[in-house]
Amino acid sequence: MIFGTVPLAEAEGTILAHAVQTADGRISKGTRLSRSDVDRLRGEGISEIVAARLEPGDLTEDVAAARLASALAAAGLELSEAATGRVNIHATAAGLFRADRETIDRFNRIDPAITLACLADRSSVSAGAMVATIKIIPLAVASQPVEAARAILAAGEAIGLRLYRPHSVALIQTVLPLTKPSVLDKTADLLGRRLASSGSVVVSERRVAHEAGAVAEAIRAAATIDNGSGPKMIVLFGASAVCDAEDVLPQAMRLAGGSVEHVGLPVDPGNLLVLGWLKDMPLVAAPGCARSPKENGFDWVLNRLLAGEAPTVEDLTGLGVGGLLMEIPNRPQPRELGMRKDGPLLIGGVLLAAGRASRMGEAGHKLLAEFDGMPLVRRVAERAIAALGGPLVAVTGYRAPEVSAALEGLSLTIAENRDYASGMASSLKTGLGSPALAAVAGVMVLLADMPGLSPADIGALADAFRKADGRAIVRAVAGGKRGNPVILPRATFGDLMQLEGDVGARHVIETCGLPIIDVEIGQAAHVDVDTPQAVEAAGGILKG
Repeated sequence: MIFGTVPLAEAEGTILAHAVQTADGRISKGTRLSRSDVDRLRGEGISEIVAARLEPGDLTEDVAAARLASALAAAGLELSEAATGRVNIHATAAGLFRADRETIDRFNRIDPAITLACLADRSSVSAGAMVATIKIIPLAVASQPVEAARAILAAGEAIGLRLYRPHSVALIQTVLPLTKPSVLDKTADLLGRRLASSGSVVVSERRVAHEAGAVAEAIRAAATIDNGSGPKMIVLFGASAVCDAEDVLPQAMRLAGGSVEHVGLPVDPGNLLVLGWLKDMPLVAAPGCARSPKENGFDWVLNRLLAGEAPTVEDLTGLGVGGLLMEIPNRPQPRELGMRKDGPLLIGGVLLAAGRASRMGEAGHKLLAEFDGMPLVRRVAERAIAALGGPLVAVTGYRAPEVSAALEGLSLTIAENRDYASGMASSLKTGLGSPALAAVAGVMVLLADMPGLSPADIGALADAFRKADGRAIVRAVAGGKRGNPVILPRATFGDLMQLEGDVGARHVIETCGLPIIDVEIGQAAHVDVDTPQAVEAAGGILKG
């Protein structure tokens, strides 16, 4: 590939390196310039461009990315279409993501133009989560390094997904005279939520004295329960922390006829975990920190077991690097946030109404277009207010005074984003940062240019979020294809506030590890109005 300045007379067939705005639209970066494209550029008075010229054997960025990604096809993984030199890889089901560092490092060292990035090995992921991405840096790359890199991927399993297997889990908790029943109840509830993403359930619970004999008897009884098909597991929570290999819980494992694999874990929090086995059934004595929803060593071991792995002593003692978890402030947690003691979860809304909508040209502002005599932005806002029941924040930017005037008199908060030109992320952060949303359990992100969205649609999404106790992402779909709006739990807000540029919440949704609930609302999930023709087709009248 030859990259540099090209006279316009020689530009046909080259690949445009930088987007160009013309009177009749935009010619995007990466466009293979046709004769008509060159004529448009000439009409703008442009005499030269920066472009890439292909040489024999070169592959365009999308072709190269697709070629490499095809070697990553594996059970549980789904490849996106190549676009802008990138192919994203998503999990099709919940599971434990696996990555072979040695293979991936060899791949990334073939050529700086060729990259593969992925989640950390043994990350827990939900269905739909993005787990890896292949990106070609330049606009084109020689075929030789592409084939060399592909051969590395084809020779071994660079990435993979171990699907979670639904387990039947027996819970045993020990009690001392001062043990509070409320603590035991909360522990049982939290364990159930930890198991939910794998389809596993707590099938029995026993509360016994904190004595080795009593615990051993409870282990034997739990092991004999007929819970149907699928693997079993026994999880123990002690009223007092394990401090020795001969302490109550490891001693009880042995008395019950089992074995102790290892006592202790180089993960903090989570040091005081014990892993044992009763034949092929895992016995896990959870550390006290597992009574909290915050990530800890128990999650790491539990996820491996749910994926069908049997951690060895070598595996467990190798968790020290990266095992200091105390200072992770923004990781999404299944916390009990935004709960009303006197009613349902409080759901707020962020109405994104700041964008310039450049595809409208000079036809007028789409959000001020009238539908049934009402500005579109007001129509969407009124329906959100009626159906959500929580505070709504409308984020304005382009033509803010007129958009604000269209919302006058409604029960909402207006937050102006003066940096709206930088992209959607700034508007999302402006909305989330509003004090009006300080007490909500989650926020519905609404696009203000969706005329088909009804109060019933919004209500259905809100109902699904409340049924999930605010511990899942809820997303509108049409025919199974993801769309808008989406409800984001408060646990995701920290990551959302780190977004930059013209990106939305999709990456956070796919990588946060929370369950995703899709709610079918039909074509309303996909119909937005980005052009004058789309406004008219949807029944709107442009007003300027």
